Amino acid sequence: QREHCLSERLRDRVNAGSGEMKIGFIGIGNMGGAILYGYASEKDDKNEILVMNRSRSRCEEAKKRFPEIRICDSISELSKKSDMVIIGVKPQGIEEVINEMEETFTGEKTAISMAAGVDMAYLSKHLGKDAKIIRIMPNTPAQVGEAMVAMCRNENVTDEDFAAAENLFASTGKTCEIDEALIDCVIGVSGSSPAYTYMYIQALAEAAEANGMDREKARVFAAQSVLGAAKMVLESSESIEQLRLNVCSPNGTTIEAVNKLFENEFMEKAKEGFQAAADRSREMTAEKAAKVKA
Repeated sequence: QREHCLSERLRDRVNAGSGEMKIGFIGIGNMGGAILYGYASEKDDKNEILVMNRSRSRCEEAKKRFPEIRICDSISELSKKSDMVIIGVKPQGIEEVINEMEETFTGEKTAISMAAGVDMAYLSKHLGKDAKIIRIMPNTPAQVGEAMVAMCRNENVTDEDFAAAENLFASTGKTCEIDEALIDCVIGVSGSSPAYTYMYIQALAEAAEANGMDREKARVFAAQSVLGAAKMVLESSESIEQLRLNVCSPNGTTIEAVNKLFENEFMEKAKEGFQAAADRSREMTAEKAAKVKA
């Protein structure tokens, strides 16, 4: 299994590849746009960027920020001209996109999809058994350069192809290669979890406001404490549980709050939210698979 993170191992290898690529983005909304802007802002290569979006105004906005971007008039045009195609549409729009890509997509190109519930087998069914396919599961913090991007690939994708893709997504945060079987888990733990985290920050901010703090200050205090705690988890060698215990003094304020959260099954409720997202992802994948068989 390949579950290790790749940034350290492959960062330099992409520079030894075959040279300039044409990278196409289909769909540059919240997620696709975040990845586009992250890459365009950080890239130091000669790769050419092409974009296509149903709402042309988004393409024109992107071109204003990065004049070197080329706007395509159709999905088939972008697919024909690109070496790597990033498909940034929602699951319900994926079929229309790949149907339009079919005629111009060849085995030398790489297709990258971020649609939840759409597995590589489904994409291969439309794009061909020789198609190079990478499936990713990013999250919305890509907009501020702090994404967690899970990546998996089919057997047609070479290490060099994958290194080029990993380099692109590393511009938006952290990347990690996993087996596709773990994608549903990823959706629960990172793909959907920013929403649960926002709920926690909102609850803290509203409680602070109710206790007399200015709304904007409450927002900053709550968000910065979560940001700092997350950084501690990433940079400390101690377990998450030990980090919690380090904050709790006997008969102090923190242990009082922690005990109240345990009493109300705070952690169990968070796990239930995770499981609901993961289970829904599995259902969506099964629905797509059944449609292909039909």
